[in-house]
Amino acid sequence: MRINLKTLWLFASPLILAIVAAYIQWVLVGLPLVSAIPDTASTTAVEAVGFPAWLRLAHYVNFFFMILLVRSGLQILMDHPRLYWNVHCTPGTEWLRLTPITVPTDRVWTAKQDARYLTPWIGLPGYRHTIGIARHWHFLSALFWVVNGAGYVALLFVTPHWRRLVPTSWQIVPDAWAVFVHYATFHMPPEPNAFYHYNALQQLTYFAVIFILAPLAILSGPSMSPALTNRFKWYPRLPGNRQIGRSLHFLVMSAFVLFFIGHVTLVAMTGLVRNMNHIVVGTDNTGLLGVYLGAVGIAVIVAVNALANWLAWRRPRWVQHVARLIITPVMAALLDHAAPVAEFRREDISPFFWANGKMPTSDEWKTLAANDFLDYRLKVYGLVENPIELSLADLRAMQKQSQITLHHCIQGWSGIAQWGGLPLAELIHLVRPLANAKAVVFHSFGEGVAVHEGVEGVLYYDSLPLPNALAPQTLLAYEMNYEPLNELHGAPLRLRVENQLGFKMVKWISAIEFVDDIRSTGVGEGGFAEDHEYFGELANI
Repeated sequence: MRINLKTLWLFASPLILAIVAAYIQWVLVGLPLVSAIPDTASTTAVEAVGFPAWLRLAHYVNFFFMILLVRSGLQILMDHPRLYWNVHCTPGTEWLRLTPITVPTDRVWTAKQDARYLTPWIGLPGYRHTIGIARHWHFLSALFWVVNGAGYVALLFVTPHWRRLVPTSWQIVPDAWAVFVHYATFHMPPEPNAFYHYNALQQLTYFAVIFILAPLAILSGPSMSPALTNRFKWYPRLPGNRQIGRSLHFLVMSAFVLFFIGHVTLVAMTGLVRNMNHIVVGTDNTGLLGVYLGAVGIAVIVAVNALANWLAWRRPRWVQHVARLIITPVMAALLDHAAPVAEFRREDISPFFWANGKMPTSDEWKTLAANDFLDYRLKVYGLVENPIELSLADLRAMQKQSQITLHHCIQGWSGIAQWGGLPLAELIHLVRPLANAKAVVFHSFGEGVAVHEGVEGVLYYDSLPLPNALAPQTLLAYEMNYEPLNELHGAPLRLRVENQLGFKMVKWISAIEFVDDIRSTGVGEGGFAEDHEYFGELANI
């Protein structure tokens, strides 16, 4: 692991300075007075006594899905174990590197090779590079976590319990500081009975977790969506970018984890039995029922996580299909209708663009490459009125479109590049698909790379629904950064579809086929990665 020292200081300095100030105050004037009943209690806890059943249930469900979110999120992160503040993802510019590997400069090093794995004790599903399954668990958990949180906030504000969390007086700031000075100098302040009210620092912390951290987690997620970020022309002009969103998402997760550790520690130190009764059974006594039921609840979470790992490895197709049933309609409704239009400036082009995928090894492609692809013919066939074969010269003679766009890889890295080529809509108009043609399948000269055995030698392929194929920024690119497309990045021809993740953008295209149903191709899930790595067929986030 490597972290940039400037970034480390940026994050750590506020807490360090606060602790130093707390010690200075303690040494010079002693500990500040803290009342067992906070000064703000009369205005923040009126009629809000105890923990009703809806609050206790929401608290448990939140914990349940947060565990799944963190575990699957860590697995997703490790597929590109580097975090950046810049959108270009140039090796060496990351502020956090969770891998011992320095990208070699003496050979091609792909993003797939750079991926790491976590033990299943930490990551979900853990072990090999399994970002497809990890994303399914992450999105499923996120959906239910957001629904649970929305219900909790709604109930909070239709009952008096919002008063326990939302500050109504600035007096809470000095009161919270006084409590912090005690904790920072390892002195336990007088603790109020949380069944009736929290101390000031607790209240501010809970407020920040619910109303700042949770919204940040929700908002930073869509910043990694190609469908969303490439929809708005103003997005490239913002100071933020996909990598800032990704870094913020990680930092918010880290803040949740730190809060959980501190929260559990203080729950134990300030009266574990009584506190467990508060939040588990809603009573204010020292019986052991809350502890016993809490232990059962934790055992259920452990069992569900073990089951999630088992399903990921033993029933991955089932997980994929459940995610499709639940998540795909939500993603489609929110993101699938956004036509990509955003473009960057020439000076924004990334100095480095990660390579990915397995370069073709077939004699056919090597022979074509040796002759600068002069003999290349793109075969377009299937459910079309006018099947054709086109050379690169034919493609270049047709309408050309140039665009500078942001590439989003499913692994997490990004990069800006110029792409020039034929708008796919022009080719579609030329071949005239039949009425029953619903999707376009792109076949590659290159082999697919998967974590499972038994797929060696299978050529890569993927598909687009016809509406995506007709989007204004979908093109067959034969040019990258104003130069002929190089072999590493997909020569002679590659797909660009800017509202989708990179795995949909097939490189080294050999043929294009129009079909009535993606289930007729490969295993039937929509593409090689969907068939063999269990990716979702919608790749708009």
